[in-house]
This record gives sequence, C-alpha cells and structure tokens, in this order.
Amino acid sequence: MNSKSFERWAPWLLLLAVIVLWQVLCTVFKVSEFIFPSPLRIWDQLIEFRGEIAKHAWRTFWVTMLGFCISIVVGVLLGFLIGSSRLAYSAIYPLMTAFNALPKAAFIPILVVWFGIGTGPAVLTAFLISFFPITVNIATGLATLEPELEDVLRVLGAKRWDVLIKVGLPRSLPFFYASLKVAITLAFVGTTVSEMQAANEGIGYLLVSAGSQMQMGLAFAGLVTIGAMAMAMYELFSVVEKRTTAWAHRGSHNH
Repeated sequence: MNSKSFERWAPWLLLLAVIVLWQVLCTVFKVSEFIFPSPLRIWDQLIEFRGEIAKHAWRTFWVTMLGFCISIVVGVLLGFLIGSSRLAYSAIYPLMTAFNALPKAAFIPILVVWFGIGTGPAVLTAFLISFFPITVNIATGLATLEPELEDVLRVLGAKRWDVLIKVGLPRSLPFFYASLKVAITLAFVGTTVSEMQAANEGIGYLLVSAGSQMQMGLAFAGLVTIGAMAMAMYELFSVVEKRTTAWAHRGSHNH
C-alpha cells in the first residue's frame, strides 16, 4: 500500500481500531449496557429501530440543510461586505465576534416563544451556529488579497468591483469550502440541541426519549447517525472542493 492509499484509508483504519478496542473493553470489563453500550449493542439497536431512526434522521437532515443553506446565503453576503470594506469590517466584525461568543442554546427558549415548538427554532439554531465560519472565511479571503495584485489590476483599468468579483471571489473559494466543512458539522449540532429542547421529532428528540427510558444503545445509535450524516456532508464538500479548486491544492499532497 503506497502512502497515498494509506492516507485515504487511514481514517477508516483508525475508526476500526477504536471500535475494536471499545468492544474489547466492554467485553473484558463486563460494562453494563445501561451505562456504556458496546459497538455490537449499538449495531443491534440500529438494526432493530432502523425505521424510527431513519424517520428522525430524515427530519434532522432536512431541517439542518435548510438552516445551513440560509447560513450560506447570509454568510457569503456578510463576508463579502466585511471583506470588501474597511468601514464595514471595523463596524460589523467586532459585533459579530461578540454575538458568536453567546451560547446558541440560550436562544432556543426565545425562539420557541417566537415560533413555537417544532421546525422554526431548529432551523434558526442551525443557522445561528453555522453562519459565522462562512462569513469569517469569505471576509478573510477578500481582505487578504495582495495589494500589489490589486494595484496591477487597477493600472490595467480594472475597477474595485471587477477586482473583487473576478479575482477576490475565486481566490476566496478555498476559504469558502473550508468554512462549509466546519459550518455543516456545527449546523447538525445546532439542530440536535434545538430538537432536544423544543421538538417532538428528530434525532435530538430521539436522544432525550431514549435516555429517559434508559435505552443507552438507542441513544448511542442516534449519535452514530448524526456523526454519519455530518461525515457524509463533510466528504461531499471535500470532493466538490477538490474538483473546483484543484489549482489551490496543486502539489500540496506531494511528499
């Protein structure tokens, strides 16, 4: 196996090693399934409750993607504004940083009062927790455009708007995809937290329900499902990134 193939399989090999070690420890020390279920127990619960898990997972997925899509639109627009204007950067960025420091779970009771229990709070929580990385990365990509390059383009007759659209935005694509891979995982966190407090369906609701009934295997199965969905979306963005920004990664994997 060459180094490139090993790098491709390394995450799966590590995951397999963790699962095997987990199973061995649970078996050797006879850990109670009500305290810390083994991987085999979690797998059994995944199979036994696959219909219910799939129903809740689909709800969590589409709610997360809705909030995530809103975060992309808002994040890109805000990032473009902040990255293209020093005044906007000075005025907006500190306020956004302060807002991002607020625990998003604290907004859920407020969102419930405004929108009721259900989809609204979950979508908005996913949005609130995931738009900041997108905004920051777009703004960084635009703000770090080399002054010398901008001067050359200005001399050649390009206007500020042309520089931003034709050079700044393409140059920001690697930053953008990096932010998407972070933001999508945060969006799933936001949706799940909201569902745990203000929903009657979704993986978050399933976790609370399973926990209250001491079905730890089912609760862990829900966690595995969330992790699998987040990993799948992360890999999707990685593939799209490699296909659309190969120029930015050329030679980065040649060791």
